[in-house]
Amino acid sequence: MKYEKWSLGYWLLKQYIRFVDWIIHDKTILTGEPYIPKNKPILFAPNHQNALSDPMAILLHTRFQPVWLARADIFKPGIITLALRFLKIMPVYRMRDGKDQLAKNEKTFADSIKVLENNCALALFPEAAHSAKRQMLSHKKAVPRIVFQAEEKAHNNLDIHIVPTGIYYSSYWKFNRTVLVNFGQPIKVNDFLEAYQANPSAATLALRDALEKAIEPLTLNIKSKEHYESFELIRSVYGKAHTIISGQKPNFVNRFTTDQLLVKKLDELEVANSKRTEEICKATKNYETKLRKHGLRSWLVEHPENNFLKLALNKLFLLITLPVFAFGFLFNAIPFLAIDTIVRKKIKDFAFWSSFSLVLGFTVFPIVYLLELWAVSAWLPLWWHKLLFLVSLPFAGKLGFRWYILLLKTIGRGRLFFLKAFKKQEWQNLKNQQEQLFNELNKLS
Repeated sequence: MKYEKWSLGYWLLKQYIRFVDWIIHDKTILTGEPYIPKNKPILFAPNHQNALSDPMAILLHTRFQPVWLARADIFKPGIITLALRFLKIMPVYRMRDGKDQLAKNEKTFADSIKVLENNCALALFPEAAHSAKRQMLSHKKAVPRIVFQAEEKAHNNLDIHIVPTGIYYSSYWKFNRTVLVNFGQPIKVNDFLEAYQANPSAATLALRDALEKAIEPLTLNIKSKEHYESFELIRSVYGKAHTIISGQKPNFVNRFTTDQLLVKKLDELEVANSKRTEEICKATKNYETKLRKHGLRSWLVEHPENNFLKLALNKLFLLITLPVFAFGFLFNAIPFLAIDTIVRKKIKDFAFWSSFSLVLGFTVFPIVYLLELWAVSAWLPLWWHKLLFLVSLPFAGKLGFRWYILLLKTIGRGRLFFLKAFKKQEWQNLKNQQEQLFNELNKLS
């Protein structure tokens, strides 16, 4: 297979998966696109936290058909290998695969050089593993080794540009999530070639460290091991308020930036004052427990003003749009709930939940939609009625899910109204607890 060649089959599949990806996500935001070089050989180097969703975040939203380098042990004989090669994924053999297997890397490197010589894109995860946390793993030497060997075999004429990339999700697996893809300023391999010729080992380490340093500002990296879960909870509960306090509009990009500042302050606090860190973590957990007890989210407690009016308007809107939800639910609920149940019960590592949901989604839903079309075709006499019905199903499903989310928010507002109206002392205690916690966190600024 000539990986450097543009593939029509790949392009067609990409358009279909791009549509599925649009259905799954609320939005996908790209920053730093001007940093991606034109007419240069490129290696994308993203952080890795969410299995298959990470490469999708890049290949679906750039102009390239990137060739991914992956560990060789996933290449099983038969249809799996054929599928991986069709998807432009090449094997890289490691010492653990057997010393006799390392020679096979010669073909991978030769194919990589062809890709780069044609100003196409390679992609490789520098961490060589995914963490399923907002936490960057230590970088391995794979990226420097591959680019240096590629340059060496091409007599240092490639001028490879490594594009550091950070991927950030509002949720790793929830439907209708938002993803942010940050492209950073490229690292030019040419800047390290002289050092590599003098001392290959030192140059490999220098490029590895430079890449890790370039990726970290592009992603959210909670460094704490002991308090990771607590810091993530603080970010979830207090993050929006912190964005506003920082003088920013609480959109997703600004939230990402201020979350970076917040977790940095928390990491620094852990080093400087472990006792105060414990107190803040404990206070946050207690507040979250109280929220769960009343079935509330922090944003409702933070901004309880005009709640009755918003509750009434939400109810009216939900009533008016109920037929939209009913249509979307009727024709999408069975495959959606079936996939969700199977993934949660059968896949133990939740880092793979979104990947399996994606694969099952783009295979199962079309089959179900065709069966549903067959079931109602007698009531749709004209061909364009059938086509309109079929095309409307995924959009109705997405609208139906958003209706459901609004319903949950409306129920939350109803609980808040009940608490304020009939359990005033409990409400006041909860509000005081929130204000005390936020005042303490504000002192970190």
